Amino acid sequence: MLWWPMIAIALGFAGIAVLGVLAVRVFAEVRRLARQVGASSERIQRAAEDLERAAVPLASRMHEAGRD
Repeated sequence: MLWWPMIAIALGFAGIAVLGVLAVRVFAEVRRLARQVGASSERIQRAAEDLERAAVPLASRMHEAGRD
């Protein structure tokens, strides 16, 4: 008679433990994803700055060509 409540408590504890492990894994993956997003944002920012620097001489040449 007393086995059923003990089994129910053990299964409940096991379920909570599994959810805890999964929560830790999700947290770790979210942190990893956040680092990757940050690195990608920095690369995009550098590429945008490079593009802007490259466009300035081209724009001035186009402007000069338009005045001729």
